[in-house]
Amino acid sequence: MAGVLLVTAVMVTAASFAQNVPVPKPAPKGRDNAQPSGGPSITGATQAPPNPVIPDPRRNVPSSIFQTFDDKQKAEAAKVSAYLSSLSTLVGNFVQVGPDGSKTQGDFYIQKPGKVRFEYDPPSPIDIIADGSSVVVRDRKLSTQDVYPLSQTPLRFLLSDRIDLMKDTNVVNVTADDLFISVTIEEKQALVGTSRLLLMIGAKDGQLKQWTVTDPQGYDTTIAVYNLDASKKLDPNMFKIDFTNYNVPSPG
Repeated sequence: MAGVLLVTAVMVTAASFAQNVPVPKPAPKGRDNAQPSGGPSITGATQAPPNPVIPDPRRNVPSSIFQTFDDKQKAEAAKVSAYLSSLSTLVGNFVQVGPDGSKTQGDFYIQKPGKVRFEYDPPSPIDIIADGSSVVVRDRKLSTQDVYPLSQTPLRFLLSDRIDLMKDTNVVNVTADDLFISVTIEEKQALVGTSRLLLMIGAKDGQLKQWTVTDPQGYDTTIAVYNLDASKKLDPNMFKIDFTNYNVPSPG
């Protein structure tokens, strides 16, 4: 069950995102020494694990709403785009809630473009690693790992060096209240169905709070993040995929 939830949360399914989508682009020249004004760094004192906000499973997002965004919605989406684009690295803790309500947690490390590592706390033996082009779901206990193209996962939206949500994705809903700015991205596959990614940013601090992946069957998996730090230097070796000590199961 844990492996299924992990794949649902981060990968959704390879088939449901099997689109001809490029991997994240490298940073533009000249940006290396420039930190965007107001960019996030450290959230403050160590926080306790949050209670993820679970979306209403009865919600229905009309596919045509992207044609009728007003100026306020566009401005809110632009804030989220600017925030995601401002990040170079991001480190923190996470709590994951699966479709059956089960909770797991751990640590994550992001280095843009295209690199991420999720380490799940025991007893889960799972790590998820993206090296810029591939993503593996690794089982340390069994010494196996499943490999997916990064371009076929929703991770690419979080790991792109720069992103304009309104231009680079199919945004179908933007809402804002006192707590969150929420952006829903939809992807359709004729044979598989519709999948969605709901990003939620704090309305007050402007930082990533959680995301929810909805698979084509309508099942939600939510990951809430906390204790965020965007100032740490990360070891590039932590994003290397080991194909020597871990077996890759044959397809089928």
